[in-house]
Amino acid sequence: MRAVVFDKLGGPEVLRVVDLPEPEPAEGEVAIEVHWAGVNFADAKARSTGYRIESLPFQPGLEVSGTVRALGAGVTGLTVGQRVFAMLNRKGYAESVVAPAATTFAVPDSLDLRDAAALGTVLATGYALLHDVARLREGETVLVQGAAGGVGTVTGQLARAAGAGRIFGVVSRPEKAAPAKESGYDEILVGEDFDEQVLRATDGRGVDIALDPVGGESWRRSVAALARFGRAVSFGNAGDAAAWSAGLAELAPRGLSVAGFSILGLAAADPARLRVLTEQAFREAQRADITIPVTGEFALDDAAEAHRLLESRTSTGKLLLHTH
Repeated sequence: MRAVVFDKLGGPEVLRVVDLPEPEPAEGEVAIEVHWAGVNFADAKARSTGYRIESLPFQPGLEVSGTVRALGAGVTGLTVGQRVFAMLNRKGYAESVVAPAATTFAVPDSLDLRDAAALGTVLATGYALLHDVARLREGETVLVQGAAGGVGTVTGQLARAAGAGRIFGVVSRPEKAAPAKESGYDEILVGEDFDEQVLRATDGRGVDIALDPVGGESWRRSVAALARFGRAVSFGNAGDAAAWSAGLAELAPRGLSVAGFSILGLAAADPARLRVLTEQAFREAQRADITIPVTGEFALDDAAEAHRLLESRTSTGKLLLHTH
């Protein structure tokens, strides 16, 4: 089978396609014939900085959709030929993968495999951020950084479906504002001073919930944009800034709460809880007709081009690799 690997850190050009033996499932695993693989910023960080890499060579790819090819010993609830979506810790950029049965999910009949690959991880992330971590209540105001990206696109829709009040999205470039506006947001903010824009728009009150995947100065501004008793959730550090910390003196005067979330961390530590929230998220997507635009489709041979587009920060929606 063909797969994308890199044996040194660097730019997109280090990605190359090689022929590897087709993997077979061990106990508790599922072999999947891959149709689509999601392209995520974590893949690019792994390639460029060694993020979450233990050794080289390395096969990137954190999510796939396809059909079950074989089942390992002890696997129940799945059948050969079934359409599935799976979360992985690596090796997704390939024609065939093995995935833990615990993080392999049946694709609802209403979704095709392309949509499942595009929605799966970002949908589960957005759902967990709003409902499990930030604990959104009806009528509350929400601020989402990276509103035109994959997580941002579905989170705006999820917040709207959950009965949020005013929903603000933040984008890095003016040209991203229009695509983001179509994803449930009431207002799109452009620029690094988004906290000041939020405070002006809310007559100084701020927002109840702020979700931030960027880190650094963006995270500090997200916290600054909170209303009294507000909750901020960090779910990434795309800017590679130094870790941010806060103590009682910074949080107590306004009764603020800060939290962190990692979908990969949850998959590793508590796959049973991941299964529950992923299934809830898929049901919500069906109920509320939540979608995500696929703005780029690439063959395995063109994985480097997908990474270049992703790192240009000009893309919106979701990028996918296809194997057929």
